[in-house]
Amino acid sequence: MNTQKRAAMRNLLIVAAGLVLLPVLLGRIGLGANSAVEVVIYALAAMGLNVLVGYTGLVSFGHGVWFGTAAYIVGLTARSMGNASMAVSLTVGVVATALIAALVGFLVLRRRGVYFSLMTLALSAMGFQLAFRWTDVTGGENGLGGIERPAMLDANLSFYIFVALLGFAVIALLQRVLQSPFGSVLEAIRENDGRAQALGYDVRRYKLKAFVLSAAITGLAGGLLLYKNRMTSAEPMSIIFSGELLAMVVIGGMRGYLGPALGALFYILFREYLSMYSENWLLWFGLIFVGFVIFARQGMIGIGTQLRRRFFPEPETGAAMAERRTGDYPLPRAIAERDGGGGDVLVAEGISKHFNAIKAVDDVSLRVRDRTLHALLGPNGAGKTTAFNLMSGIIPTSAGGVSFMGQDISGKSADHISNLGLGRSFQITNLFPELTVRENIRLAVQARDPSRSDMLCSTASIAQVHEKVEEMINWVGLAGMENARAGSLSYGGQRLLDLGLALATEPRILLADEPLAGLSVAERERVGLLIKDVSKSLPVLLVEHDIDRVFELADHVTVMADGKVLVDGTVDDARNSREVCDIYIGSGTSEVAASARQGQFSAEKILQLDKVNLHYGKSHILQDVSFDLHKGEILALLGRNGAGKSSVLKAVTGIVPPSSGSVRLMEHELAGLSSARIARLGIGYVPQGRGLFAGMTVRENLELGRIRRQTGEGTHWSLEEILEYFPRLRERLDTPADSMSGGEQQMAAVARALSGDIRVLLLDEPFEGLAPAVVEQLFRTFDKLRDRLSIVIVDHNLDLALALSDRTIVLERGRVLHEIESRRIAEDIELRREMLWM
Repeated sequence: MNTQKRAAMRNLLIVAAGLVLLPVLLGRIGLGANSAVEVVIYALAAMGLNVLVGYTGLVSFGHGVWFGTAAYIVGLTARSMGNASMAVSLTVGVVATALIAALVGFLVLRRRGVYFSLMTLALSAMGFQLAFRWTDVTGGENGLGGIERPAMLDANLSFYIFVALLGFAVIALLQRVLQSPFGSVLEAIRENDGRAQALGYDVRRYKLKAFVLSAAITGLAGGLLLYKNRMTSAEPMSIIFSGELLAMVVIGGMRGYLGPALGALFYILFREYLSMYSENWLLWFGLIFVGFVIFARQGMIGIGTQLRRRFFPEPETGAAMAERRTGDYPLPRAIAERDGGGGDVLVAEGISKHFNAIKAVDDVSLRVRDRTLHALLGPNGAGKTTAFNLMSGIIPTSAGGVSFMGQDISGKSADHISNLGLGRSFQITNLFPELTVRENIRLAVQARDPSRSDMLCSTASIAQVHEKVEEMINWVGLAGMENARAGSLSYGGQRLLDLGLALATEPRILLADEPLAGLSVAERERVGLLIKDVSKSLPVLLVEHDIDRVFELADHVTVMADGKVLVDGTVDDARNSREVCDIYIGSGTSEVAASARQGQFSAEKILQLDKVNLHYGKSHILQDVSFDLHKGEILALLGRNGAGKSSVLKAVTGIVPPSSGSVRLMEHELAGLSSARIARLGIGYVPQGRGLFAGMTVRENLELGRIRRQTGEGTHWSLEEILEYFPRLRERLDTPADSMSGGEQQMAAVARALSGDIRVLLLDEPFEGLAPAVVEQLFRTFDKLRDRLSIVIVDHNLDLALALSDRTIVLERGRVLHEIESRRIAEDIELRREMLWM
């Protein structure tokens, strides 16, 4: 019996035992069968709401409207039939509620996030007013009465048995649905609905099904409460009641399947006992709700685990990716046997995309032939990723057309195009972070399986999917990490998983957007060869800034600049183009590296780490890390993916507080201080991925960086001084930061880190994903900055990192292995291989 089946059986046994013991235990504390009925009813309502909140990530503030709507429909049906059949009345009420929910959901699910929540809030307010004032139908403030239960269910205990049996059946069915492929897609939508759509799932349709299912279950609970009370009123449709339902879900635990039921039990007990002493019991219930949100976000069902981890910590594991196993695995059969049909597979004819006055892509045409590796090159801001988004349906074209396998796909949605066989990876890793590596890959494989929308079969029972999942995990190089959360992987590991997701959909063409970014030298070579291997079975359109590797691998090259096609031809055509060299390649890595000014730092120590240890949960990421940074020095932190480089920077900035050890900035001890306090002491941090404030202009980003950091702690940087180092930003000051090219965004991120008073600048992968010409500009800027501050740099471009830095700290599995002068390993390749294993 697999883990999923064991968990399902355990849950049902707990439910069955709870339903048997509930009236007995409540009777012991002065309540009884009547209260037990309410517990089961509210448990059903809360579990129905949790289908939206906990599993799909849609927070409804008005779910009581379905509870009340079903109650009225059931009551009106029962009265019209003279209370002849409770079964018919309940069925009519639930079905009618589901139909109304389908219509409402079709409208409100067009909005996401807070807008969806506000629309459900408005729905509840309208429903309450309608029920309260439509006196002729609902009874208004007097409620709708005259409801009779069948004679055999007239006694409270008999009615409890009926409700308990019906509740058990619904809970068992709901569990089956949530453990099905359909349920797994709901979790994917909760984590990252954009990526779910890119895999081929019709996200809006899945959300609508979840919305209707949730409303139907909650509606059934409303109908049962009608028969329990023999009447109903407008109260269940009120905003207050919807808030109580949501509180039950949160207090019980929205990520635990039975958590909402536990929350319902807590609610009934709290109400019954506290209401005897205070009519303001809801105030105290609200305070408890706030307490759970702050101190126990996993709810009551997670308290045991929370306490166990605190008092009985699990055994420590090594640094991130330490359990990974690599080997030579063949290309998965589903891809190796893929036949694109020959000829042109993907054709873009004159596609354009204008964002107001900005022409991101302007009349671009390209043809990708079957079983070729077609490289799409260009400087940052050339429009490459925008072109990818146009061809994959993520954004619509302003002009032009795209055909795939001879079929016009212009204007088609991303999920429709994905289902036709277009797979893509993303420039910025786009995963389901709270799901495991295996669950991520399974979602991609499942997207092409006939069971993808099945609501009753278990995901654990689909053998053909599991076989393909294991095959892909091994091939992409993540064996041993199957049960790790995707968000816990190193950046390089996340890049591998992102590529695995794109290929696990068994595409007819792969669009790979900078798949080598963030990988070590050895990994870049390995993954580059994997992609070349893929191109022997299906065409690959590749965006990548490692131009030397691209020229080694590509069969055809298209170069873009300023949204237009500059060169479209062979590798030699691109390599020999003077224009390509001028705008993209720059003066070359060797010449740039030779210009650095090493060895000019002083003996004064600015930053000191002494035996720093850091944990992520049970994983021991940094182990007794010690080193120092001198005034005017540039220090490189190097090592393989998962070695702990980024974690060192997070420990220094306080983003992840060290478990033990000392981090000193001159006379200040940083360990234990908040990130905000550390930043005000003169630490500037540029995270991997830039972390700019989306929607804000460059000027606003810089002002936010400066406003609380004019403290006198370090060199003061005015806006004018920063623009002298980054002149390209001067004309972009009033441009939204997230609308700029990758290179301009990286400049803005560094400029924001410098804003204010700074002593130390921490750079995490500053050259990642940038065109050579932009890399050259940033390199020369960092080299100049050593005159005014000290720098710690993490980057996978070894030639640049070693040329720029004065000293190198080599990390492996969270430990410092070597500390050496950078020039020595820059000039001695054998020593570099020995120390860096790259």
